[in-house]
Amino acid sequence: MVPSEVGHIYMRILFIGDIFGRPGRTIVKERLPDLVKQHAPDVIIANGENAAAGFGITPPLAEDLFELGIDVITTGNHVWDKREIVDYFQMTDGNQNSMARRILRPANYAPDLPGWGVYEGRKKDAPYAVINLQGRVFMTSNDDPFRVADRLLREIKAKVIFVDMHAEATSEKIALGWYLDGRVTAIVGTHTHVPTADERVLPGGTAYITDAGMTGPYESVIGVKKELIVGKFLNNMPVRFEPATGDVRLCAVVIDCDETTGKAKKIERLMIT
Repeated sequence: MVPSEVGHIYMRILFIGDIFGRPGRTIVKERLPDLVKQHAPDVIIANGENAAAGFGITPPLAEDLFELGIDVITTGNHVWDKREIVDYFQMTDGNQNSMARRILRPANYAPDLPGWGVYEGRKKDAPYAVINLQGRVFMTSNDDPFRVADRLLREIKAKVIFVDMHAEATSEKIALGWYLDGRVTAIVGTHTHVPTADERVLPGGTAYITDAGMTGPYESVIGVKKELIVGKFLNNMPVRFEPATGDVRLCAVVIDCDETTGKAKKIERLMIT
């Protein structure tokens, strides 16, 4: 915990944006120890849905990320790209302490699908929760993330609640930010891989940013070799996407919040090379 004003103890959350392929995993491995030393986060969350060569995540890769000190991994529309993760979800009994339980798929997916959309844990005796949601605008039509969030917030006991909103449309992310302002600690957007500069604490005490950005190669088109994507725009022919390797950066946000109220005090955007 981060000591602050008299009578208040602040929890610090570090969120790492979409980890893309080997370049993203490598920079997390190289830079995370220094980030921990510098910011001393109590909870580390990362979006890992692109960790496996840019598409999906496998159990061994998830376990590697956990070993680096990441507490919870969120995902999104690419969560099913590797069949192994489906089997991994189905093999676990849902114990809160199991590794599989700490990998989330969006909570507004059909309830009979494998996996979980919420994780509730404790750090230094303080409870926290992580919710993973996915947008519907320009994406697959799933359950309404706004109403699913309402339901989940009625069930969650923790005051500190972090939301990864994995969505295409900035308007949908911003709308959810205003809708949940004062009811959750933070809403951080993922999916578009382009970091936005609109980080702020909303009037009700919710930290917000439209997109945390990608952790991966920026000499690319959102992670993929640029020549492949440019070619596809030129000729519209099918092409096998391959992760790029150049100009690798780690994008993240650091959020300070009051553990007793769940209100955010500060949000800071990071981009590290």
